[in-house]
Amino acid sequence: MTYHIFISTGEVSGDLQGAALAQALYREAQRHNLPLTISGLGGEKMAKAGVNLWGNTAAIGSIGLLEALPFVLPSFWLQQRVRQKLRQYPPHLAVFIDYVTPNLAMGQFLKRHFAIPIVYYIAPQEWVWEFRNNTQLITQFTDRILAIFPAEAAYYQQKGIQVTWVGHPLVEMMATVPDRSSCRAQLGIAPEALVVTLLPASRRQEIQFLLPVMLQVARLLRQQLPEVEFLLPLSLPHYRPQVERCLTQFDLPVRVIADRAHIAIRAADLALSKSGTVNLETALLGVPQVVIYRVSALTAWVARRVLQFRIPFMSPVNLVLMQEVVPEFFQEQVEPQGIAHTCLQLLTDGERRQQLLSQYEVIKSKLGDGTTTSQAAQAILSML
Repeated sequence: MTYHIFISTGEVSGDLQGAALAQALYREAQRHNLPLTISGLGGEKMAKAGVNLWGNTAAIGSIGLLEALPFVLPSFWLQQRVRQKLRQYPPHLAVFIDYVTPNLAMGQFLKRHFAIPIVYYIAPQEWVWEFRNNTQLITQFTDRILAIFPAEAAYYQQKGIQVTWVGHPLVEMMATVPDRSSCRAQLGIAPEALVVTLLPASRRQEIQFLLPVMLQVARLLRQQLPEVEFLLPLSLPHYRPQVERCLTQFDLPVRVIADRAHIAIRAADLALSKSGTVNLETALLGVPQVVIYRVSALTAWVARRVLQFRIPFMSPVNLVLMQEVVPEFFQEQVEPQGIAHTCLQLLTDGERRQQLLSQYEVIKSKLGDGTTTSQAAQAILSML
């Protein structure tokens, strides 16, 4: 018998993690002579890893109410098609990776119609948010959580779910990125050059809300440091036209790079980044960073006043130690002058840079031993 595993995820980071997990599952299955096929939702990286892709969700993602509207109908119809596929080709086990709202609906559907184990790997960050209305749903359909943060493991254990802490998969992923000098050589950047990498988006709306601010900051930095060079790696190729339109408005020499985001980060002296998984990648690559995030005013108002949404920090880097390791600017604080001043400090103050890099080492020590995907694959296959 060939075992069938279904993996459901979305957005750029989910596609990356889904691909790494699929590779580990195939590797472990081969080691145990276990016939295995994997289907699911994700992106091109998962497809290249051998997943039979039932829908591409790498570009379906948003933060906010108005921002989510363009994706409501496409997501609904995709979910309906996938449910039909699941009825035709029932899996023996399902794995969810982040992708909160669609996966919560899919989890309830699978629990109602299939008597299979359901695993949440990289679960929603309910342990961070004061607004925790999804926790009960997760406990109802999830048989096991493979936790990537220690605090996440503790939170879900308290809720009565079987939890295994496997560490963070980015530790092993970032260990494969070449060193700084090699990355600079690959990009044709001089060893002594001063480089800032801009990381505005894995979602289209983030380009709209964050890239103009980043370019204003870049202009201010260039006034103080005329020699500074700017890199901007694309998270998805089809964002290029929108990015280039924005760049022409600011008339800044920013080099757009495709497919080599980690190389562009490692080569930098500083990253100016949106909040998200990329913050942990940047920390593990040993690059100082400043984090910003902004959504529409309506979304922010509803989240604060209606939903009473509160978080101690927004960057995953700061959430690991529950203290401000990297500077954060959120919503009304996203103002070019203040951000540029903080960036300038991290570029020119050696003592502050070293303090931040030392805290990165503490964070890394709390994220596991670099065997996360193998541990996760072994745990999943043991449930078949």
